[in-house]
Amino acid sequence: MFTYDRKGPKRGIAFYSYSAEYGLTKTLEDCFEDTHDMGAHGIEILANTHIENYPYPSDAWVENWHRLCEKYEVVPVEYGHWIDSHVIRGRELTTEESIEMLERDIRLAHRLGFTVMRTKMPVINGALEPVENWREIIRGALPLAEKMNVRMCPEIHTPSNLKGKMVQDYVEFIKETGTRNFGLNIDFSVFRNRFKEGEWKSPDFEPNKPEDIIPLLPYIYCCHAKFINMSDDFEETTIPYPEIIKILQDYGWDGYLLSEYEGADKYEDGYEVGQTLRKQHIMMKRLLGD
Repeated sequence: MFTYDRKGPKRGIAFYSYSAEYGLTKTLEDCFEDTHDMGAHGIEILANTHIENYPYPSDAWVENWHRLCEKYEVVPVEYGHWIDSHVIRGRELTTEESIEMLERDIRLAHRLGFTVMRTKMPVINGALEPVENWREIIRGALPLAEKMNVRMCPEIHTPSNLKGKMVQDYVEFIKETGTRNFGLNIDFSVFRNRFKEGEWKSPDFEPNKPEDIIPLLPYIYCCHAKFINMSDDFEETTIPYPEIIKILQDYGWDGYLLSEYEGADKYEDGYEVGQTLRKQHIMMKRLLGD
């Protein structure tokens, strides 16, 4: 398996960015090739989108996966998946069933070489708060996660607040258990501080300041380098990237920044998300000194 030894923040791509093109004009290998062409080394996939016959891929598919990682010098960074409590009609999954589903994904993530999982738990409200039994679910899967060297990370996404109760509950759980196999994925949308006139935003959203991330750095194993608008001067106009990157560097954070674009315009005819990704990577190369 290819490894990349650069220390500090590193560049990668979340393949969700290609959601409007994937399976239509882009194959899995095309996404790998784009990543390599941008000089990035990390990737995130969505298990139920990018893994053929998920959750039971063939040995041939897995062998080809590892071949692509070697060919394009790519590190499998983050395995995106869901604990879907609604898969059985008429009732929620029990805690035991949720643990079983989670353990299934831990085994598959490990088989593909991932060490971080974006573990999306069922939510109970628009603030993205997880189900009440999330502690029992995660605790039940911790022994296998430790054995497989996999870290489960809920995504902290707008409108969540980095100082809010949900994030503090996650941190307290980490401290109580002493685990290094549960942590956080911070989506940079939480730092967004500019909106177009008339653009909708959640009434519950209050932009976090870049320095709000500092106390959480020991628990962050991956970041979604969300971007909303890249200018022709290679600047993100809605998120304070220079300040965020400087903090990550100054505090010695070592992990991947996975570019994620989810703008609705990528579904318009003729839009090529690869061009927008390249703009962002030019910006990040400059900021990282890469």
